[in-house]
Amino acid sequence: MSDRIDELKGDAKEGWGKLTGNERAEAEGRAEADKAKAMRETKGALKEAGGSLKEGVGKLTGNEQLQAEGEADRLGGKAKQLG
Repeated sequence: MSDRIDELKGDAKEGWGKLTGNERAEAEGRAEADKAKAMRETKGALKEAGGSLKEGVGKLTGNEQLQAEGEADRLGGKAKQLG
């Protein structure tokens, strides 16, 4: 969640820079937002990959609980990537 908040702060700073004609603030805001978005997407992709692995192990071993946890992690990671 904090990555999304940082992304929104960057967007706000970028907008303020555009509004006031402050090119430095605009560029800093854009960079902050891009960095936070990349972090959020990376964390989501890692969670999705881990969930897929956990889900696969659950299927192979017949462990329905592990499979369900993996599926939940995978879907949670996918959602995190989307924002």
